Amino acid sequence: MGRIRYKEAIGLEVKRGRPPAGPAPSKADLVKLYVQEGQSVRDVAAALGCSKDAVHRALKHFGINVRSCASRSKLRVIALDVLEAGVKADGVRGYARALGVDEGTLRHHLKGRRGQ
Repeated sequence: MGRIRYKEAIGLEVKRGRPPAGPAPSKADLVKLYVQEGQSVRDVAAALGCSKDAVHRALKHFGINVRSCASRSKLRVIALDVLEAGVKADGVRGYARALGVDEGTLRHHLKGRRGQ
């Protein structure tokens, strides 16, 4: 049998769950910091004095799309024949260093582009 809670019995509002860790961000703040300035969720949370989870909840509540964490490879803008010529001249490791990418990234990119 369930227990009768005192506040519920006398008609008072009962708050359930953990209290918020800080103030909820407003839509204006989110649009300014996240959308217009392009700051990360963590940076927005630090600026507003709330948790990153609160920022995520507010973004979802206000219907603001969350940016993807993934970034596109900078190798995709380089033509395949240029990449292959660079690998032939400097080797995979040397050309990857020259491009500023990891050797495995270059190998994976070349394998994917050749398979297309």
